[in-house]
Amino acid sequence: MMKQTMWKKTAISSLALLMLAGGASSAFADGGKGKGHNGGRDDDKGRNEDKKDKDDDYKVTWKFKDEDDLKWAMEYIMRLASKGVFTGYEDGSFKPNQKISRIETLTAAVRLMGLRAQAESTEEMNTDLQFKDADKIEKKYPWAVGYVAVALENDLFSETETEVKPEANATRLWSTILLVKALKLEAEAKALNNTKLDFKDANEIPAGSVGYVALALKKGIITGYEDKHGKTFRPNQPVTRAELAALLDRTDTEMPDQDAQAVTGKLKAAPADGKLTIVKTDNSEATLAIDPNVFIFRDDKKAPLSALRAGDEVLVRTYQNKVVFIEVTKSAQAVTTFSELGTIHSLTFNAQAKLATISITRVENSQTVLLVYNVDANVAIAGDASLLKAGQLVQVKGENTIAKVIEIK
Repeated sequence: MMKQTMWKKTAISSLALLMLAGGASSAFADGGKGKGHNGGRDDDKGRNEDKKDKDDDYKVTWKFKDEDDLKWAMEYIMRLASKGVFTGYEDGSFKPNQKISRIETLTAAVRLMGLRAQAESTEEMNTDLQFKDADKIEKKYPWAVGYVAVALENDLFSETETEVKPEANATRLWSTILLVKALKLEAEAKALNNTKLDFKDANEIPAGSVGYVALALKKGIITGYEDKHGKTFRPNQPVTRAELAALLDRTDTEMPDQDAQAVTGKLKAAPADGKLTIVKTDNSEATLAIDPNVFIFRDDKKAPLSALRAGDEVLVRTYQNKVVFIEVTKSAQAVTTFSELGTIHSLTFNAQAKLATISITRVENSQTVLLVYNVDANVAIAGDASLLKAGQLVQVKGENTIAKVIEIK
């Protein structure tokens, strides 16, 4: 029976689980049961197995003891972590500067395509690989046999490759090509092969790979470097875990339903009693429970829950019905309260005959100061409203130049 190749675009979580779990070897080994399977463990120490709860969901770990080392990649890493896709290392670290191997990245691409079940099936796990280093794959990475087979069936290898080279570092160029192929954009990439790349080291990129780089740059999946030598791509530079997190997060934007777990809108009020309420763009409201370890990203850095305020525009991600990630995309205007005593100078009214503005004067340092305020639609008038006219002494109170209370004196 012919093997059926399935193509399914899914959220990046499958890919991130592979690459960002505490080492892909242990993360992958628990799934396959093909020839030479090692019972779900590898020989690497200090790595976590994938942890699942009773509902077969991956548990979330997004607190790392080496957060200070994550720096620019923090947002990418936490956004992926908020989807419950990796567990980190047993010692609580993320190891952002550790290099990623080709076998880890290759397996990730297969999972990205939604083909994990096929790759871990008995049929695929028993494939007789034709690569020169097939014996190494079967002996040292038995869990990866099915992944290599499915990758080959889905054109993730070039026609001229004779080895998998599982332990070689995944380079920037190799990873870029792999992600573009995983997105099934190979034809679009090849159409750009005659693009002139604006890099000082463009001559290090093979002609047949130019289109992949051009397309990845166009879609914002990868960027170049600006240094004293000019703009470079560094195609042969190994990819680190932090850099890969950025690639994964950017690739996520090309996946359908990539915000399936996200809620966007404005905070109705500051979080209270372990909950927050978001007013969505359609004006409906969503009240969500907050996970005790929620990660908040504000002004390009980690922030405490207390930093959130009413009116903040946010992107919120949930996991197991709790908010685990909040990104403030636009800060609310800072609230400035005022209380001014003065004499009414003038009043204006809108088409509904409601008070629209009030201006008052007061003397300051022998100078007369004119203050003008817009009036809230629900303004509270304390005292006899019939006295609200020019020359009347009043106390005006409000926020951000909006009068909310007018007291007749």
